[in-house]
Amino acid sequence: MWRNFSSKLLSAPEDFKIWKAIVLIVWVFAGFILAQVVIGLLLVLVRTLGVSFDAVNESTFQAVTAAIIYVLSLGIIIGVPWAIRRYRTTREEIGLTQLPTWSDILLSPIAFIVYIILSLILTTLASGLPFYNAEQIQDTGFTQLTHGFEYLLAFITLVVVAPVAEEILFRGYLLGKLRKHVPLWTAILLTSLLFGFIHFAWNVGVDVFALSIVLCILRVSTGRLWPSIMLHMLKNGIAFYFLFINPLL
Repeated sequence: MWRNFSSKLLSAPEDFKIWKAIVLIVWVFAGFILAQVVIGLLLVLVRTLGVSFDAVNESTFQAVTAAIIYVLSLGIIIGVPWAIRRYRTTREEIGLTQLPTWSDILLSPIAFIVYIILSLILTTLASGLPFYNAEQIQDTGFTQLTHGFEYLLAFITLVVVAPVAEEILFRGYLLGKLRKHVPLWTAILLTSLLFGFIHFAWNVGVDVFALSIVLCILRVSTGRLWPSIMLHMLKNGIAFYFLFINPLL
């Protein structure tokens, strides 16, 4: 598996076109932002029509909104090119051709250790930069969780929905498309840079950049997206525990 990965890493694709890679990156970023803008504008429009969401539980509202944004992002980024240009994305490109296996599950804790080591190295290097703020807190959208169902909704959103949607979008769609136009190492680097950038916080960006490198390696070396999804869920699950279950620790 790893020997096959190393041989792919430096190989150049037949359709080597850097401009196509740039278009893909811009498209994924634009689609991700557009989905949020569309939902935001729709909420503003609904409120101007007199509909109030004050009676809706805040965690429920956040969970539903996040799920809709993820679905809309996937619909825009993957569906629009197919609808307009018949630019089809296959399950093989994404890496979801079969159900997860035991090896997919067992790989995630091993890969998690690799991610932690890489994150510590990159974080240490970045900490010397003047614009790097290690105390910057990422906004998850969930605050003041008090009831059991609120914790459940936050868990489902952050530990299940987000990893699945983001892996399909970044390690599935984007990495799968980029590999056709640039060398694999370049595709991994570009995917990880964009993934770090969309978190809009330097400390979080460096950490998830390291995570994305490991996620991309899992995706390519196994040929499946499930190991990446499992690792992403594991990472978010641990973060969920420290953020909401035991924040003092």
